Amino acid sequence: MQSTTYGGAGAAPVTAPHSGARNINSRDGHISPGDIAVGVVIGRASEYFDFFVYAIASVLVFPAVFFPWADRLEGTLYSFTIFAFAFIARPIGTIVFMKIQERFSREIKLTIALFLMGTATVVISFLPTYSQIGMLSVVLLAAMRIAQGVAQGGSWDGLPSLLALNAPEHKRGWYAMLGQLAAPLGFLIAAGVFAFLLDNLQSDDFLVWGWRYPFFVAFALNVVALFARLRLISTSEYSRLLDAHELDPAPVGELVSKQGSTIVIGALAALASYALFHLVTVFPLSWMQLYDTRPISGFLHIQMWGAGVAALCILISGLVADKVGRRTTLGTLAVLIAIFSIFVPTLLDGGETGQNMFILIGFGLLGLSYGQAAGAVTSNFESRFRYTGAALTSDLAWLVGAAFAPLVALGLSAHFGLGYVSLYLLSGAVGSLAALSLNRKLEIRD
Repeated sequence: MQSTTYGGAGAAPVTAPHSGARNINSRDGHISPGDIAVGVVIGRASEYFDFFVYAIASVLVFPAVFFPWADRLEGTLYSFTIFAFAFIARPIGTIVFMKIQERFSREIKLTIALFLMGTATVVISFLPTYSQIGMLSVVLLAAMRIAQGVAQGGSWDGLPSLLALNAPEHKRGWYAMLGQLAAPLGFLIAAGVFAFLLDNLQSDDFLVWGWRYPFFVAFALNVVALFARLRLISTSEYSRLLDAHELDPAPVGELVSKQGSTIVIGALAALASYALFHLVTVFPLSWMQLYDTRPISGFLHIQMWGAGVAALCILISGLVADKVGRRTTLGTLAVLIAIFSIFVPTLLDGGETGQNMFILIGFGLLGLSYGQAAGAVTSNFESRFRYTGAALTSDLAWLVGAAFAPLVALGLSAHFGLGYVSLYLLSGAVGSLAALSLNRKLEIRD
C-alpha cells in the first residue's frame, strides 16, 4: 500500500510523491457528494455510450460485415462471442492498470486507459470488411474488442467508491444510483443514433459506411470525458478525499486470499440485474432481427422509451433504498425479476403489444435493480482493499452476469425455445437471492 505523509494535526493524508503534481499548492476545500456524483456520471456516460454502440453493431452490422459466410443466426452468435471478449479482458485490465497507477499516478493510468479505449474504438470504425481482407478482419475486430475490455478495466478511477463512502447516511441509496443513470442515457443516445441511420440510409449504405459514424461519435466523447475526468481527479481536494479513504491499489493476491468471498458475494448479489441488462437491450434486438418482420428502427424507438423508463426507475430506486435498505431493495427486485422471467416467452411471442410490454416492463425492473447494483458491498472491504476490491467486484459481476447473456439467450432460444431464456434469467435471480442471504454485512451500510 502506498506510504502517506501528514501535513499536520488533523490533516488528511496526502499520497506519496509519486502521485504527481496534483498536491503542489494544495488548498483546503470541500467536495460535496453532489460534486463527486458529477464526476461519476461524466466518466460513465461516455463509457456506456461506447459500450452500447458496439453492442448494437454486434447485432445489426457485424454478422453481415465480418461473418457473411455464415447464416444470420450463426453470424450473430459469432458476433456475440467476440462481444464477450471485452468482459473477459476487463479484470486483466484492472490488474495491469493498478500496477501502472502504483508506479506512476492515477492521472497517468486514466489517460492511458481512455487513450487505449478511444484508439480501439476509432480503429473499429476503420476496419476493412471480411470481403476485403478475409479472416484478418475478424482477428482485428477481436483484438480491438479485447483492447476495449482492457481499457474498461483500466478506467476505474475510484469515484464511485468515493461517492458511496461520502454520501449522507440517510441518502446513500440516492447517491448510489446516480452513476447508474449513465447506462440508460448511454443506451438512449446510441439507439437513437442507429435508429436515425436506419431511417435515413439505404441498407447497403448503412452496412458499407453508415455504421461507422457512431464509433466516431464514441471516440469524440471519449476525448471529452478524458479531459473532464482528469480535471476532477487531479485537483488536490479530490486527491485528499481519495487518500483519506485509502482508495489506492492493493496487492491482488492478498486481497483475494483475505477477502475473496466478499468479491464473489458482491458480484453475485446483483446477478439478476446484470443478467437482465442484456436480455432487454441486446438479446431482444437480435431476436427481432432474426425472427420477426417488425422494422428494427421502430423496435429501437421502443427500446429508447424503455431506456427512459429505466432512468426514471433508477431515480425511484434511490428513494426506495433509502427507505427500506439496499439489501432489501435488491432482494425484492430479484424476486420480481424471477416472476418476470416466467412471462418472457409469452411476451416475446405476443406480437407487437407483447414485445412492447416485455421491453417497458423489463427496462423498468432493470432500472429499479440496476440503480442499486453498484457498490453494494464497498463498505465490506477493509479500507486498504476497498479501491481494488470494488473494481474487481464490478468486473466479476459483468463477467458472470452479462458477458455471455446475449450469446446464451440467443443460442438457447434458437435451438430450444424461449422457455430456456426464462430459465436463464430465473437462475440469475436465484443466484442473487442466495448471495444476498449470505451477505448480511450489507446491513452495515443500510
